[in-house]
Amino acid sequence: MQRLAAIAASVAVVALVGGGWLYTMQSSGSDAFAQCRNGTAAGEIGGPFELLNAQGETVTDTDVITEPTLVYFGYTFCPDICPFDMARNAEAVDVLAERGYSATPVFISIDPARDTPEAVGDFASNLHDKAIGLTGSPEQVKAAAAAYRTYYKAQDSGDEFYLVDHMTFTYLVLPDEGFVDFFRREATPEQMADTVACYIDAS
Repeated sequence: MQRLAAIAASVAVVALVGGGWLYTMQSSGSDAFAQCRNGTAAGEIGGPFELLNAQGETVTDTDVITEPTLVYFGYTFCPDICPFDMARNAEAVDVLAERGYSATPVFISIDPARDTPEAVGDFASNLHDKAIGLTGSPEQVKAAAAAYRTYYKAQDSGDEFYLVDHMTFTYLVLPDEGFVDFFRREATPEQMADTVACYIDAS
């Protein structure tokens, strides 16, 4: 019970911090995607990154984001939140496919000490055949997280079973536009698919 309470408290704090960071407004009148946004305009979020894929190869954002992409920061040892969120993202990709749209779910680890390329590759492939798992050195992961303004912090438990506090947003990134929107945990696969399709149609 204490562990579950700690996780819930961490998620609440991270959501509050993340909400403040992500509430950045863009000048109105020049937003081609205004009709698609979920009440919050895009700000200075996202950008270049260099990480390792499941094969241990160095890849950049342009190698990975080749179509509409749902980017999620988490870790493979996450007891419930990350698997649930990534499964939801994978289902949104399937809903989009049924409607004739193509998108990719991407999982970026914020736990480089434990998440090897093989570990993130297995985690991603078990969720969806299109899912991409990425990890990297602590410096590479920190840079990628900073670009997306995502918070994470490993808890000091003194053993290898530590938890990592982190934000739980899923970022929608388009190849030619960069970051355009984000989804909170309560968004359903169908709601996500509606929004992604709107951006694709408007792009």
